[in-house]
Amino acid sequence: MTSTINRTTFLIDGFNLYHSVREAINNSRSTGTSSMKWLDIHALCASYPHLTGRNSILQDVFYFSALATHLVPVKPDVVVRHQVFIDALKSTGVTVELGRFKEKTLYCPHCKEKIVRHEEKETDVALSLKLLELFVSDACDTVVLMTGDTDVAPAIRLAQRLYPNKRVLFALPYNRKNKELAKLAPNSFSIAREQYGRFQFAPRIKTSDGRILVKPSSW
Repeated sequence: MTSTINRTTFLIDGFNLYHSVREAINNSRSTGTSSMKWLDIHALCASYPHLTGRNSILQDVFYFSALATHLVPVKPDVVVRHQVFIDALKSTGVTVELGRFKEKTLYCPHCKEKIVRHEEKETDVALSLKLLELFVSDACDTVVLMTGDTDVAPAIRLAQRLYPNKRVLFALPYNRKNKELAKLAPNSFSIAREQYGRFQFAPRIKTSDGRILVKPSSW
C-alpha cells in the first residue's frame, strides 16, 4: 500500500448484480422479503470495511450498466424505472457509466428463421479499463469488483502483474460464487442474500437539487 489509509474503490457490474438481486427476491418470497431492487449500492459497499483490508475507507463507487431502450415497445416503463434508480445512486455519490445494447441477428436451425436479440455491450471492457486507470493514476489502493463474471479475469491478472502493491478483491453477488475468480483473488467475499434487503433506499429520496425520487411501485 502507498499509505497507511487503504483507499478502497468499488466497481459494480450493474447487470450481474441486478440478476443476482432478482434471484435473491425469488428465493426470499417464502420469508416475505421481496423488496430488494431499490438497492442503496453505496451503503452496501460502505458496509464491508472489515473485509476490504486494514484501515480501509470507501473512496469511490462506480456503477456500470446500460439502458434497455429496445424493450420500451413491450415494457414502456423499463427505462424510466432504471433512470430513477440511476438518479438515486447518483444522489449518494455513485458515479454512473453507461454502455449500450447491441442488436445481434441469430439463425434458428429449427424454425429456419432469423432472430434478433440484444446483448449488453461494453460493461466488461469499461470496468476493466477503469480498474487499470485507477491503478495507473494511483487513485486508490484496493479495487473491489462486484461481479461474478470471468470476462474481467484477464484485466485482473494484468493489474496484479503491473501493480503488485495494489490489491484486487471480488465482492461476489449472491448466488454468483466463482472458483476461478476466488482463486484469482483469494481474499474475496460473497454478498449474502439478506444484505440486499438490509440496504434499501427510503421510499422517497430528495436529491441535492430538490427533486423527489419515488421508489417504483413494482419494486
